[in-house]
Amino acid sequence: MVQSFRAAVADARRHGDLYFAALLPQDRIRKVFGAAIGLWQGWIYSPVVTVWVFLSQCLSPDHSCRDAVARLIAWRIARGQEPCSAETGAYCTARNDLPEEAVHELVRDTGKQIEDESPETWLWHRRKVRVVDGSTITMPDTLANQAAYPKQKSQKPGCGFPLARILVIFSLSVGTVLEAAIGKYKGKQTGENSLFRQLYPTLAEGDVVLADRYFSGWFDIALLRQRSVDMLVRKHQLRRTDFRTGKRLGKEDHLVVWSRPQRPPWMSAEQYLALPATLTLREIRIRVSQPGMRTKSLLVVTTLLDAQQYPADEIALLYRRRWQAELHLRSIKIVLQMDHLRCKTPERVRNEFYMHLTGYNLIRGVMAAAAQQAGMCPWEISFKGTLQTLSQFLPLLPAGVTTEAWCKALLTAVAAHIVGDRPDRFEPRRVKRRPKHYPRLQKHRRLYTSREEPSR
Repeated sequence: MVQSFRAAVADARRHGDLYFAALLPQDRIRKVFGAAIGLWQGWIYSPVVTVWVFLSQCLSPDHSCRDAVARLIAWRIARGQEPCSAETGAYCTARNDLPEEAVHELVRDTGKQIEDESPETWLWHRRKVRVVDGSTITMPDTLANQAAYPKQKSQKPGCGFPLARILVIFSLSVGTVLEAAIGKYKGKQTGENSLFRQLYPTLAEGDVVLADRYFSGWFDIALLRQRSVDMLVRKHQLRRTDFRTGKRLGKEDHLVVWSRPQRPPWMSAEQYLALPATLTLREIRIRVSQPGMRTKSLLVVTTLLDAQQYPADEIALLYRRRWQAELHLRSIKIVLQMDHLRCKTPERVRNEFYMHLTGYNLIRGVMAAAAQQAGMCPWEISFKGTLQTLSQFLPLLPAGVTTEAWCKALLTAVAAHIVGDRPDRFEPRRVKRRPKHYPRLQKHRRLYTSREEPSR
């Protein structure tokens, strides 16, 4: 992995590419875009340059098109080239021409490559674990965005923002995004379960899915077992548990049989009949002895039935790592500022969503390389610290320093930002700093007159 990173950096310097080529070489972009790469060849904003500038925009704290174009101008001047126009129109047009499926494929390609190059010691029992979780994002309040991703019905005109639901599949070993989906927040077949079923082709035989109890339904488990994929989820609170029944494997650890429910409306009769009549599952109670924790015990359900190969204690530790998905989503939404996207049409919104995930994967790749060089694990390194370090090192790529020295200094600095090991910390959901006490919009902004001040 470290050698692959150094080779990419050396290739970018040899060809004099934009410094984001050190993270995503142009040959990988051309491979993903395929025939679409020849549909247009801009004078300045070629498909490859457009992707690099788009990445720089998504990873920048400013996030504006003007800042991204200014960065391109500075790079061209440093190379002795004529500066391009500071106007953002040409860049926005080129960005709009990026094929959505190709941008989506960049996410899958970068996430998978980083995981494939990682050491086997980072795997759990030599098996690839996929952590699934969902969230929501907002976007500008335009008519086009409202049509594709409606606001909540309780919102008055001119208030609130279009809302989209997202679902992401993470690699537990390296934290990269392997696949993602975006859809409406409400309506038929718009829940996290439905989005996850669209992403089943990403899963391979022998994978282990780690998820919360939202995915603990009988059909979710059965459809994954049909693909020879194991699952570990928290048991739904409405299902009864009696450890006096079933085959006992240990203390508060037994095998049970769940019968097939009636066919749901979204499933065809052929799919329903192809599923087994019963599922044999393993139920384990995990005790939480840490003082101050809200939950004292929880029940998990898994298809990992062999208690000798997968002891209950290791199952408990694996489920505890499910929280990493929440931390990954926080890195994407808060650190990369993806909680509110900026594009004004649905197509551009989806491209912006996928490009943020691609940028996130590239940062994860640097973290994995730094962890391997330092003899650490990727989840021990700070994501924000890596982003801050990378943003200072990338502009120095064309400088006179050697590739070996640049890579070594970067990876050493990244590995120095260690995340505190505080798995049982108790942090109440309270804020210390008071927010500004401005009233919220109760009607469209244009309906307020210049003299009118909404009541506090």
